Amino acid sequence: MSKSLINHILLLSLLFLGIILSLSLGSVSIPFLDILKSLLGSSLDNSTWEYIILQYRLPKTITAILIGSGLAVSGLLMQTLFRNPLAGPYVLGLSSGASLGVAFLIMGAGLFSGIFGELIFSKWAIILAASGGSLLVMLAVLSTAQRVKDTMTLLIIGLMVASLTSAIVSILAYFSDSNNLQLYIFWSFGSLGNLSWQEVGILAACWFTGLGFAIFCLKNLNALLLGENYAKSMGVQLKSNRVLIIVSTSVLAGSATAFAGPIAFVGLAVPHLIRQLIPTNDHRVLLPSIIVGGAILMLVCDVIAQLPGNENTLPINAVTSLFGAPVVIWLLLRKRKLNF
Repeated sequence: MSKSLINHILLLSLLFLGIILSLSLGSVSIPFLDILKSLLGSSLDNSTWEYIILQYRLPKTITAILIGSGLAVSGLLMQTLFRNPLAGPYVLGLSSGASLGVAFLIMGAGLFSGIFGELIFSKWAIILAASGGSLLVMLAVLSTAQRVKDTMTLLIIGLMVASLTSAIVSILAYFSDSNNLQLYIFWSFGSLGNLSWQEVGILAACWFTGLGFAIFCLKNLNALLLGENYAKSMGVQLKSNRVLIIVSTSVLAGSATAFAGPIAFVGLAVPHLIRQLIPTNDHRVLLPSIIVGGAILMLVCDVIAQLPGNENTLPINAVTSLFGAPVVIWLLLRKRKLNF
């Protein structure tokens, strides 16, 4: 049995273990057999346990899988497009655009009153505001992608857009009252456990759409690693391929930010972690492994964030970096080089 196959089996085993832990651990202790019965459709004697499993833990587990894998795939696409190991899913300013949309909604709430003012603080309003902000940035980036020939120019423009939107958010925060500022900060912490089944369904639809675009340009991604000139000589339409990659990243990362808030680190780190386990640049092999790897990392971070046995929950955005970054640093120091 080859080492690569062993590593694939290891990843699938870790994913299965992560799902079990995510469903089993929490502030309420529920026997695993009862969890299994509930998932198989059997009614439990304890209706509270059944509600927790089916209406909270299961949607949260699925959300973690979709968010983690979506951000990981986005990171892979951006690192390949820019041939830069430091590129991540938010390098084009998508997260900053979503943050700006939410900032305008929440910290501009003092301008409105009555029924409209109450609607501002609804969950769907925040999701739509984040989606709208990401969409506007995506359209701006797509327009730029049609005008510039160099991908590095596109990268710099994306970073400038992110800086511009962050500056506007800072100005809004300066003039905002404490309650609205606190609400915005809590949103920026990120959360996986607040989605209903309807919202999970919409997130899953976005995930499949974005992944479909990514799969469609898999062959071209391998050619891009060898440089744009080589890819062009292989018949790759650079502009249309760049648009597909940007749309795929926008849908995956934008929907993740809209439904769970800005979550750092995952998209940047998972492609590197997977390359340490499976040393290949073939995206047909990397893509499924990175999907699994992103889901595993997010599930593990979610389990840590829940503080099992405790009612408190840590911000998922902080946990992904706080517990994940040392692991990546250790692996890179151990390998002594970055596979890219």
